[in-house]
Amino acid sequence: MEEQLQQHHLRDQVRECYADVARQGAWRRQPSGGSGCCCGGGLDAEGLARQIGYESADLAGLPEEANLGVSCGNPTAIASLRPGEVVLDLGSGAGFDVFLAGPKVGPTGRVIGVDMTPEMLMKARRNTESYRQRTGLDNVEFRLGEIEHLPVADASVDVIISNCVINLSPDKPQVWAEIARVLKPGGRVAVSDLALLQPLPDAIRQMGEALVGCIAGALLIEDTRRILHEVGLVDAVLEPRPDYVRAMMEFKDPLYVAIAQKLPAGRTPADYITSLSITARKPA
Repeated sequence: MEEQLQQHHLRDQVRECYADVARQGAWRRQPSGGSGCCCGGGLDAEGLARQIGYESADLAGLPEEANLGVSCGNPTAIASLRPGEVVLDLGSGAGFDVFLAGPKVGPTGRVIGVDMTPEMLMKARRNTESYRQRTGLDNVEFRLGEIEHLPVADASVDVIISNCVINLSPDKPQVWAEIARVLKPGGRVAVSDLALLQPLPDAIRQMGEALVGCIAGALLIEDTRRILHEVGLVDAVLEPRPDYVRAMMEFKDPLYVAIAQKLPAGRTPADYITSLSITARKPA
């Protein structure tokens, strides 16, 4: 019971944080630190997206305010989307990756975004009209829900993407079990997330802003690999991508600066934290 209450508390904390992001239009951490949302803050939203692999031409065609600067990778790139596929984006926010995926799957495909924050859902749905006018496509939708309990039918999705969201969940094995449930046989997953190269020092794990900032709740890479195996996903490839953390340090993101100050001498956040590209598939 105590563990369930703690999970509810953490989920509510994250939901409120991202509601603030939706209301503000983009996340900007304050120099003093404080409770920070996942990913971004040291760079402007477009600058961060370019740093982690998004093409300027794709970014230029997005609806206004779809990119809130809360990414740590580019899952649509590693997903190799094809026309006609059904795609599910976990933690879709204002629709950033949904709107990028829509033209790739075309008029015969479908992209579903799921987010637990009503304010984000409202912003995404407002952005949908701009997407339709720009592309001539009516192939995206947004649903309210938690990624631990997806509002999606069994074996109904070809591809699942997610951008720096799963690490925020207090029950990551349940998230991956849901991923395995909704994927069609032969379906695949392409996720960008934050992960740990080695355990964080206790001083970092106790930082409140690090918890909501994606870091203290991140798993070791091998723990994620084990969970993928346990839920039945195969051909897993987990590739560290150091560019994101380096960018956060280069642009003096306040959270990463605060973390660096608590690390042992000679160590940097990049020694512990990485963006992680995860691909796997459900056996056919």
